Amino acid sequence: MANSPSQSDKWVVGASPATSHHRHQTSLETVIDLSASAQAHAPLGPAQRQNAQHTFYSITQHFEEADAGAATTTGRHASYSRPRLIRNSYDYALSDTSRDIFLRAFFAALALDIEEASVVEPAWDEPSPAYHSAVLRAQAADSAAPVFTGTDERLSSLRGACLVRDRHRCVISRKYDMAECRRRLEQDQDEARDDDGVSFSQQTELSMLEVAHILPHSLMKTTTGTDMDPSRQAALTVLNMFDTGAAHLIDGVDIDRPRNALTLDSALHALFGAFDVYFEPVPDASPNTYRIKSFLPPLMTRTLGLPVTRTLFVTDTHTIDPPSPRLLAVHRAIAHILHLSGAGEYIDAVLRDMEGGSVVRADGSSELGRIMRLRFWGWIDEAVH
Repeated sequence: MANSPSQSDKWVVGASPATSHHRHQTSLETVIDLSASAQAHAPLGPAQRQNAQHTFYSITQHFEEADAGAATTTGRHASYSRPRLIRNSYDYALSDTSRDIFLRAFFAALALDIEEASVVEPAWDEPSPAYHSAVLRAQAADSAAPVFTGTDERLSSLRGACLVRDRHRCVISRKYDMAECRRRLEQDQDEARDDDGVSFSQQTELSMLEVAHILPHSLMKTTTGTDMDPSRQAALTVLNMFDTGAAHLIDGVDIDRPRNALTLDSALHALFGAFDVYFEPVPDASPNTYRIKSFLPPLMTRTLGLPVTRTLFVTDTHTIDPPSPRLLAVHRAIAHILHLSGAGEYIDAVLRDMEGGSVVRADGSSELGRIMRLRFWGWIDEAVH
């Protein structure tokens, strides 16, 4: 095989972080190679893709076995596996184009020639830390996209549009918005009715509702001015690994479009933002129909009334876009990757151990972009606000 690792480059298991709140080793922008490459976007031929897949799975299987042994030896959190995170990230990419980008970046990160990726069996005695950087470079491979521009605060307008579209109800629990109910009762008293014309005297399910971004609003916030800082530009390139071009759906002001938002009660908002609840399309059903599932323990799942099938609301005039099936698919892919790699459980344990700060703000919303990045790469920022 060309460009095989030299004896001096013997690989050692890149142990996942210890189960404590250690600070991250380096900033995201210094790890991800954001250089554009036309070759990185070239599709693979059928035979070449098959050979590359075989080699990829051979390598990741080898690393998963080594990583499991290291976890047993060191006593660290055994369910979280970075090699498995890499494999699941590839498996849940949503198109052949995205998977080809991932494979090219993976091979480049390991200094292997993808053109010679025939039946390759790993022959290294010890794995290398390069495998950890492989997923980061793979996720950043579709970096030819332009610099993304940050957004101003448009949440008030977005909230109004989503409440109208979703008939002032949580799209999962169907609980009605408590604030809107009060406003209508004070205005119309006993004649007050919901958006479907049903009297409030016949309803008891009320809740404080919030706007939940499908892909997080914090990805597009800026620290100064209107330009995106490098770490957020890098985070957006992750989206293209799952679905090439998906990042453009939330470019600039589009992050705050109704197609990237749902109306949820506060509890479901937190769980959806943590990728514990996800939407799965129902085959052969009417448009915008989903089976809503979770990775929560069975008792919690039943308490929330999940799983449940819902057809999302649309306005009669179709002037407000429904939630984007494409963005919901990316959210679902992230949820599965975190669950199957054990990353979600590991990061939850780390968050419980963190001293000071809060991951949830007073209004019930979260720094979802930061939590997503933290979950993906296994480190913690110096503060989570």
